[in-house]
Amino acid sequence: MPDGDNMNRILILAPAVVAVACSVAAQPPAPGAPAPVPLFSDGVIKSFTPADNPITDAKAKLGDMIFDEKRISTDNAIACNTCHSPRNGFTTHTETSRGVGDQLGKRNAPSILNAMFYKSMFWDGRAETLEEQATLPILNPIEMGQKDPTDVVAKLAAIPEFVEAFQQVFGHPVNWADMGKALAAFERTRLSTEAPFDRYLHGDEKALNASQRRGWALFTGKARCGTCHTYDAALPLFGDNRFHNTGAAAQKQDYNQLAARAARTAAAGSQAEKDKLALETDFSELGRFLTTQKKEDIGAFKTPFLRDVLLTGPYMHDGSLETLWDVVGFFNKGGERNPFLDAEMKPLGLSENEVDDLVNFLGALTSDRFGDLRAAELDRQRTAFLYRRAVQHQTANRGR
Repeated sequence: MPDGDNMNRILILAPAVVAVACSVAAQPPAPGAPAPVPLFSDGVIKSFTPADNPITDAKAKLGDMIFDEKRISTDNAIACNTCHSPRNGFTTHTETSRGVGDQLGKRNAPSILNAMFYKSMFWDGRAETLEEQATLPILNPIEMGQKDPTDVVAKLAAIPEFVEAFQQVFGHPVNWADMGKALAAFERTRLSTEAPFDRYLHGDEKALNASQRRGWALFTGKARCGTCHTYDAALPLFGDNRFHNTGAAAQKQDYNQLAARAARTAAAGSQAEKDKLALETDFSELGRFLTTQKKEDIGAFKTPFLRDVLLTGPYMHDGSLETLWDVVGFFNKGGERNPFLDAEMKPLGLSENEVDDLVNFLGALTSDRFGDLRAAELDRQRTAFLYRRAVQHQTANRGR
């Protein structure tokens, strides 16, 4: 039986968890609020924008229209923003995403915030550009379910506002290639803005509290987060644009057997077939290997940027870690052992207080325009984590 303290803790925490079970929604800034301070200069944005698809207001607006349009799915029920909701940090706050016919995929929907700065798209990098990435979900059987681009074009071409917008932006009728360009242009406008961490670096010592400052020291030191989530003052995204096996999926599969089967299946596969393997089969857990067929890429997934990470849980490629406390705890133990584990994955020896400090620092990477949400979401995640830990302790005590 659990002792009295454990039981009391569970009884106290349970109502709080019910009250904050859902992640806090990221609302637009209130009218009259100060304008967000850009994090990236116009020059930086231009340098990461392809010359054949410059961003214009009209093109980004058209991309936004397509992004919100449910009629591009087979059942007229799924839009891009279904899985990448602006209210949820451009993700879903669910482990994995549901598509047409309520089908459940294998991957967590990554946020599109700052996606323009990735060198390749999706968790496994199977798309090289945003233009390519933007249209693949439309043709995936369990996402939007369309079988052919011509079907999608025909649906949009029957909607007068899209006919007019395509003519205005591109000078010709609705077509598949320009759909991808418009969506990509819109996604390139979805960027994080200045956060408390940036104001601290610019000399505002009060922008971070003592716990967050200790967390920053841990991030660059004992916790070794910067090994993969690198900080570059010129492009301060906290990511290395590389792929790593952290062991997040190692408990689910025998990597060697899975890789042998996948190599036979994916070797001659088209892009659409690889997309299907990544989202519909157990081969999803092989990560980057599905694209490269290189043994060293087995179980490796892309390092996500950490800007606004507080708003985009649950975490990891499969959404298996609910809170940032779970994420730091996972890395604190050195990930999950497997034959292909990244060499940098080692136990960190962080104390509970140090874990708290590190999570508090990660919260300081939340854009100031979401400032009202920062404390609420930290509290929600902390409460959920503590409640689950209390239940686990109770279960363990019962088994003694």
